[in-house]
Amino acid sequence: MNEHRGQEALLFPDSVLHRASERLAHNFAGMVSEETVERVVFESYAALARTASVSTHLASLAEKFARDRLTALAQSRGLIAKRVPEILYVCVQNSGRSQMAAAITRHLGGDRVHVRSAGSQPAAGLLPSVLTVLEEEGITVGDEFPKPLTDDVVRAADAVVTMGCGDACPLYPGKRYLDWQLDDPADLDLAGVRAVRDEIREHVEQLLTELTPDLTAAGT
Repeated sequence: MNEHRGQEALLFPDSVLHRASERLAHNFAGMVSEETVERVVFESYAALARTASVSTHLASLAEKFARDRLTALAQSRGLIAKRVPEILYVCVQNSGRSQMAAAITRHLGGDRVHVRSAGSQPAAGLLPSVLTVLEEEGITVGDEFPKPLTDDVVRAADAVVTMGCGDACPLYPGKRYLDWQLDDPADLDLAGVRAVRDEIREHVEQLLTELTPDLTAAGT
């Protein structure tokens, strides 16, 4: 019965997305209009559907993606305070380099920073080799998934780090832009992916030192 309802949700997602829109509209009341919330939810679903290899949980992923986009939108408007620096990592497919950087930053930075990642041409899923080399270091990515690059998350970021995605990322004044030249894990064997992981870790450690100098010096 539950499986049947799940299949219906895939064939007719509008009702599921409308309910998600209602929940998010309640959460962001006074910050973002109901019309904007609904637009972001349906846009998020459509964007993820273009690359999703498995669509069983697509509506719930779209709601999560939309929630993050709406949070970023509210942050960029000054309606939600940013307690810590916001870092956005961008690569082409958001399945390798940017996901590794985000996971390593969360691992090293803890609650000193908030991290997002995105891709200019997101893949269907994360690279297994990336998951393997992160797990070797005791780092997990949780329920992360490839997400398309959107204007709202760029606007909310304090530092934007690009990795091989060219000029896909829009430029806004007052933000710090970095470009890390890293090999694409999709083209490497496991040893090569480990080398990229270690290089990313060095970059992340330096970035954290620059963004959170007081906390880093205190060793917190």
